[in-house]
Amino acid sequence: MKRKVESVQNVSRMCLVCGAENAAGLHGRFYELDGGELLGLFRPTVEHQSYPGRLHGGISSAMLDETIGRAVTIAHPGTWGVTAELTLRYRKPVPLDGEVRVIGRITRDTSRLFEGSGEIVLADGSVAVEARGKYVKMPLDAITDGDFDERDWFPDQRSAPEAVDL
Repeated sequence: MKRKVESVQNVSRMCLVCGAENAAGLHGRFYELDGGELLGLFRPTVEHQSYPGRLHGGISSAMLDETIGRAVTIAHPGTWGVTAELTLRYRKPVPLDGEVRVIGRITRDTSRLFEGSGEIVLADGSVAVEARGKYVKMPLDAITDGDFDERDWFPDQRSAPEAVDL
């Protein structure tokens, strides 16, 4: 199914998941899709493996946590969340031989917290990993040491598609 890309989310300088300058990172890209879901795209390398050719489960968890946590910004730009709980179900191994697609969405949104769900979807359309999480809404200055600015959080300059196949 073809989904329209509504917007491209910012990335950071050194985040493990989206950090543009993190040599060991996943260099994730995040696209806000029509229908209110967020797509995270990743190209993990052998440094992110567990068993040969397989993505480490902790890395899968990080991808899902980031994608679900960022999904709240579709409805509430500038909202930041701190993970309070994350539950995963591993169904299939995630291969390292290509792009990893993660879909996230918000399922509950209150004044203090939000909940969401997401999946890692394999090339054949099957779900490899499922997650559900709870996040506390916090102001950015309560999460960082105060040095977080445009050098650390900036627009993703890589070209973006107008639509994606899911």
